[in-house]
Amino acid sequence: MRHKVVDLEGPVHYLDFGGSGQPLLMVHGLGGSALNWLGVGAPLAETYRPLAVDLAGFGGTPLFNRSTTVGANAELLHTFITEVVGEPVTLVGNSMGGHIAILEASTHPDWVSALVLVDAATPGVRVRRPETSMLGAFATISIPGLGEALLDRQARKLGAEGLVSRALEMVCADPGRVDAALIEAHVQLTRERERLGRQNGRAFSQALRSIGLRMADPRFWSRVAKVSAPAMIVHGSLDRVIPVSSARELARRRPDWDLTVLDGVGHVPMMEAPEIFLDVVNRWSAFRIQTVSEAVS
Repeated sequence: MRHKVVDLEGPVHYLDFGGSGQPLLMVHGLGGSALNWLGVGAPLAETYRPLAVDLAGFGGTPLFNRSTTVGANAELLHTFITEVVGEPVTLVGNSMGGHIAILEASTHPDWVSALVLVDAATPGVRVRRPETSMLGAFATISIPGLGEALLDRQARKLGAEGLVSRALEMVCADPGRVDAALIEAHVQLTRERERLGRQNGRAFSQALRSIGLRMADPRFWSRVAKVSAPAMIVHGSLDRVIPVSSARELARRRPDWDLTVLDGVGHVPMMEAPEIFLDVVNRWSAFRIQTVSEAVS
């Protein structure tokens, strides 16, 4: 695995896991980073050329006078695909990254060969009310100015280890399943980002407001309808951020897309249950067909 930086009207950091197959681009969710894919990148490199990009304002990609809205990061993702990858990709998107992957596939179909939507941030019809603590936290930090200040205060109070631990408690059904080396990598990244100060909170709260508005916009479903690439939906049954009912609604609207629900898993299965996640992805028919085609050629 190699850390790389490319200039796309500002530095963009990404991870290159090697491999020589078809490019597979992994996109993290809100508050995440390319590190979220550390547990699955190397195994995927046995068949594909997996890359994991940091969206603007997250991981190792600074704001650099850029916006962290969903629309802005969707444009950044497309630029990355065309200028860095240079050929159609299989897009693997988690949470907000899954939402952005759908936007890319619907707007630029020639650049997306397949989609894997991992606990994607999509609206549902019978979404249960979020837990009170989570609802209150999201509502508070979405307020411009106040959100940034509160996030900065929380970061100083909890420290890097505390912030990572708190985040894992929110997104995992069982944080104890996450590999210790992966946790340490996130702690180290959090320490490095401490020097950014309020920029951290500004990036997060702006992206949170944006994905919230996008989730409430019924025009999203027209984007889903336009996707021509084969797609698989993977969702944890115990996801407290995006409930499994949202994945079922997505599958209802696109019955041609495969749906796999992972029992006992939360919002980030590639971190919490990487072996199960890899097994599901590698068994997907679209992936098998692509692999066979590459072997024949």
